Parts: sequence; C-alpha cells; structure tokens
Amino acid sequence: MTAGTRNYAIVTASYWSFTLTDGALRMLVLLHFFNLGYSPFTLAFLFLLYEAAGVVANFVGGWLATRFGITRMLTVGLVTQITGFLILSAVSPDWGAVLSVAWVVAAQGVCGVAKDLTKTASKSAIKVAEAEARGEAGESRLFAWVAWFTGSKNAMKGFGFFLGGLLLETLGFRYALYAMAGVLALVLIAVSLSLPAFMGRAKASGSAKELFGKSRAINLLAAARVMLFGARDVWFVVGLPVFLYASGWTFTMVGGFLAVWTIGYGTVQALAPWLVPRSADGLSREVGAARIWAAALAALPVMIALALTGLDLRPDLILVTGLLVFGFAFAVNSSVHSYLILAYAGSKKAAEDVGFYYSANAAGRFTGTLLSGLLYQYGGIHACLIGSAVMLTACFAFTLTLPRGQAGLSAPAE
Repeated sequence: MTAGTRNYAIVTASYWSFTLTDGALRMLVLLHFFNLGYSPFTLAFLFLLYEAAGVVANFVGGWLATRFGITRMLTVGLVTQITGFLILSAVSPDWGAVLSVAWVVAAQGVCGVAKDLTKTASKSAIKVAEAEARGEAGESRLFAWVAWFTGSKNAMKGFGFFLGGLLLETLGFRYALYAMAGVLALVLIAVSLSLPAFMGRAKASGSAKELFGKSRAINLLAAARVMLFGARDVWFVVGLPVFLYASGWTFTMVGGFLAVWTIGYGTVQALAPWLVPRSADGLSREVGAARIWAAALAALPVMIALALTGLDLRPDLILVTGLLVFGFAFAVNSSVHSYLILAYAGSKKAAEDVGFYYSANAAGRFTGTLLSGLLYQYGGIHACLIGSAVMLTACFAFTLTLPRGQAGLSAPAE
C-alpha cells in the first residue's frame, strides 16, 4: 500500500466514525425535543446555529488547514465535537423552555463548527493523498476516491440515524451523548498517532482579496451547491421526520427509514463513477452529466406533491416511495459536484477552495433547515416540496453556466 493510499484510508475511517456520531446526534436532538412538545419551527431553530456555524467553519477551516496542515484541523474538529456532546448532555428537563432552547442551540453551534472543520480537512486530504498516490502509481483515481469517500460517509450517516433512534430508546438522551463522546476520543488518539503531522500544509492566502478570489468555475459550482442542498433539507430536516412521526411511525421506525435511505443514497454516490460518462479532460462529459441529472432532479418534488394530492393512497407511503427516487437522482448530483470541486480546485491551495465550496454547502443547509420548519408549519409537506422544486430549478440554471474545459478554471470571477 502506498503512503497516499494509506493516508486516504485513515482519513476515510476517521470520518466514518465522526459521521456515525453526527447522524446519531441529529436523530437524538430531533426526536427527543419533538417528544417534549416542541413545534416544527422550534425544532428547525435548534439546528440553525449548527448550520450557520458551518458557513464560517468551512471557509475559515480551509484557510487553517492550508496554514497549519490537514491533520491538525482533523484533531481540532474531533475535540470540538466531543466538547459539543458534553455541553449538550448538561441540558436539564427542569430548565425553562427559553434556557433549554438557547443551550441546545449553542451546543449545536459547537457541533456544527466541529462537523465542517472535520469535513473540509477530510475532503482536502483526498486531493493531497490522491496526488501523492498518482505520483507513485501513475494513474488518476480522483473521481473514484471522492465517490467512495462521499458515498461511504453518507452510508455511515444513515447508520447514525438508526443508531440515534436506538440509543434514545435504550440509553436515553444524556448517556447516549456520553457514549458517543467516548468513541470519538478513541478516534482522536488514533488520528493523532497515524497521520503525517503537516499533511497538506502550504502557504495560505495572505489577504481577504486573495482568499475570496476564486475562479468563475468554483463560484458557479458553489452557487449550484447552495441550491442543491437547500432543496434537500427544505423537506428532509424537519418536514419529513415530523410528517412520518405524525403519521404513526415510532422513533425507531423514523430513524430506521432515514438510515436505510441514507445508506442507499451513499451507495449510489459510491457507484457514481460507473453511472457518469468519463472524459479525457475530466470535465466535458462530467459537467454535461451534472446538467442532465440536475434537470431530472428538479422535476421530482413536483411529481411527489402531485401524487400526494391526486392519488388515493396512504400519504406516508407515497412520500417514502418518492423519496427513494429522489434520493437516487440527488446522490448522483451530489457525487458529481463533489468530484467537480476537486477537479476545479488548485493543487497548492486545495483546502481553501474546498473550504469555500463547502461553506456554500453549509449556507444551503442553513437555508433549507430554516425553510423546512417555516414551510412545514404553515403549509405542510406540500409547501416543503414546492420549495424544494424552486431551489432545484435554480441549481439547474447555475449548472448550465459551468465551464466544460480548462479555460474557466483559472479565470477569476468578475
């Protein structure tokens, strides 16, 4: 095994562990506080700082990973997540609603910073490790590595959804958080001892103008990413689980379904290199595929909403079936986008480019989370689906403007 392949395997395994606990955290918070009587909008509010923190954490994390090295940022992300778990475990049922919400929002903000510091460092490590492995073996494996990392990570997040529902019913809220903090402490030790201390370290941007001066390709892809992930979370974060629970599903059933969906979604992401035509330049066919899949995805929420209105079937089964189809198309879109950002990114400051891109990803999640609570509270699941369709149409429009050759990679945005 080459050094680049070894480092890729270590980063992937550590991020699996992180994502498992992150998915469990989502279900723990959502189901625990819904069971306490919190409204859909309040539930969405609990996640807002988590998502908003990611906008800053990704952007700053990319610069920090370039300046201090990817390994250091991975360890900082793991320590921050453990801290967030311990803060969240201190919440008491005896507290008033205002204090409880404020405390949970703050703790979620800490976990949001942790997630996106870790994600930016991990995905930047793929670019560095793949370049090293290519130098040793002489062949590019970037798309395959990105697809496997992204797909397997989301599969682990799916297991985390199920784990969160299971831990809530077996250990309870507080002891579930203690258990997850203990697991991450072991991962932290392993990462610190096994990865090169200064992996990915380079000269960071010295000014705000240089830091924000991304290429036109990266700016357009970031805008498409905002809309893509906003369109998912506008019905996935609050609307879907609350709708299913209100339809008579138990905590474990909701967590289990979301787990199966996310595992399947991750599997499709991992298979994306075999579903997307490849080109010698790494862009022309891949960008064309991004456009086709974005157009197909935009039609699906409208079709699901029409089926809920026009078919005399159980609404929860219609929604679940529609989500399975949506998940397949969304997974291919997401995997192609994840490849394109690394194809567009510069090699010396890949962490900064990746951080900028995933800052946009976090902005999309933040917008989708906010709208998920608002739209579901005032318009139900139909409003969430229409909101998703609008955002996906915008995603398709941005995708149409992506450059298909090398010319758009170095041209700064105007």
